[in-house]
Amino acid sequence: MKIRNFSLLFLSFLLLLGASDAFAGKRKVQVSASESDATIYVDGVRMGTGRVDIVVLDNSCVTVKAEKVGFLEEVVTFCNRKNSPKLPKTYYIEMRRDDSYDASVQLDIANVDMEVRTEKSYDDAWKLLNQIVVNYIDAIEITDKETGYIRTSWEVQSYTQNTIRTRIIVKLGSEDPLSFKIKLVSEISRQPLTSVKADELFREWDRVLRKYANLTSEIQSRL
Repeated sequence: MKIRNFSLLFLSFLLLLGASDAFAGKRKVQVSASESDATIYVDGVRMGTGRVDIVVLDNSCVTVKAEKVGFLEEVVTFCNRKNSPKLPKTYYIEMRRDDSYDASVQLDIANVDMEVRTEKSYDDAWKLLNQIVVNYIDAIEITDKETGYIRTSWEVQSYTQNTIRTRIIVKLGSEDPLSFKIKLVSEISRQPLTSVKADELFREWDRVLRKYANLTSEIQSRL
């Protein structure tokens, strides 16, 4: 029993010694972002905004991420290892504008069925709806006059850190009074060059690309 206890104590001593060595070789880096309200994460843990002090233990690495709405995510890894470059005492992150954010606007019509009533005849309204839709997205996937249904193909636009896909869906709301439901579907993947078929990577976005921003208002005014 004494031998076992001694072994446990000796093992604990070695672990403490190793931890002590790791802390003895630690390095501190002060990381600051160009946006003072940018959120900074260290190895996935939120550490603060604008500027934080990080500690890199001996023979280890940490990953720092800075993010802010309207800006690209910036990621940098610091390593405190024998063959790694010497760690700086300070590091400045220059945050860049998110090109997908600047190319879009936030609208409450995104991914929502918006009902539009009209006093036009069904034939005239149907013809006008088709004309308006193809002016925005000319690739029609489904069109069925009998049921009053139109669905365009996905229109895809890739950006630095994002892929946006957009489609238009029109459904007959009621025949008396005549109305249609218009839905502008806007989705993001948070990755560049995402395949339009990768449905699992996309999720709804509350913003729409600027070139589609006037779709519903145009339908309302012309119908």
